[in-house]
Amino acid sequence: MPFYKATCCTAQDFYLNVSADSRFTDHRPDRPWPEVQEPADPPAEEEPRFPPNFELKPPVTPDSVIAVCGESSVRVEVKRDLLGIGKSVQAAEVTLGGCGATREDQEVLVFESELHSCGSQLLISEDSFVYSFTLFYTPSPLGDSPIIRTLDFSVTIQCHYQRKHDVSSGLLKPTWTPFSGTKVSEENLHFSLRLMTDDGKFPRPSAQFLLGDKMKFEASVKQFHHIPLRVTVDSCVATVVPNVDTVPRYAFLGNNGCLFDSQLTGSSSHFLPRSQDDTLQFEMEAFRFQQDNSGLIYITCSLRATAATAAVDATNKACSFSNGGGEDDCWLDNLKWRS
Repeated sequence: MPFYKATCCTAQDFYLNVSADSRFTDHRPDRPWPEVQEPADPPAEEEPRFPPNFELKPPVTPDSVIAVCGESSVRVEVKRDLLGIGKSVQAAEVTLGGCGATREDQEVLVFESELHSCGSQLLISEDSFVYSFTLFYTPSPLGDSPIIRTLDFSVTIQCHYQRKHDVSSGLLKPTWTPFSGTKVSEENLHFSLRLMTDDGKFPRPSAQFLLGDKMKFEASVKQFHHIPLRVTVDSCVATVVPNVDTVPRYAFLGNNGCLFDSQLTGSSSHFLPRSQDDTLQFEMEAFRFQQDNSGLIYITCSLRATAATAAVDATNKACSFSNGGGEDDCWLDNLKWRS
């Protein structure tokens, strides 16, 4: 059997053989091994993406409180969904100046109060009385938790009552149909001007007078449950038709309560002492216009109410000229005060 000598390849030979084969495999072991790279910094976080044209919804004021001002009281109705968010408030969470609801159901809380109750405040301006109330909402914790999901707030409620109003005597005849001229102010203060009997105790059933007779008038304001009121007569005008801007006209009372007739004509016209603050009487002599033969006179007066505790001053007064002037002067010239 022939003997063959075996030889072994060296590492170099093997490497070369592999290298030769690499021509076909495109493997290039003679290239240097790549250096080890340090880990790259983590990528920056992307900015959060918001919906386009996103806007916070503004709060919507719910139409959930209604107030009705009466002659002597106020009524406030509060929807149970006071906040307009579909959640009912508890009756104990809502008060009117500290007063609880007088009636309630599943939909509405009702508060009723006299004008001077439930923490009301009175503001007196030149033209009106303003009674202000405050409706309070104070949320209570939810269930047994210590949290709330609404804020407490208050709502101001105001009732306005005019202090001034024009009332007309109706038709007067100095040979003159019964009248009682009463008008209701826009905000329910009731004023009246009427003729009275000679003793001043009763309404006069007739408006017919003889020239030279005394005409006695009574101005009044209904008290109801307001604070004590004092009525004053700011001005009076006599005309032959029910229109104060026509001629002839005779302005016999003006300047916020001055009865000029006695000064202008030498008559004895004057205010009478008050028996109570909410009424005021004055008397003057019957007259007619010189060039008018109808024998009809309309008298229109502007009445005003103020708090009975208000001081008597230049705008709150009832003053008469004494005997045409010259006696009992108390303010300005020839004025006689009747507070």
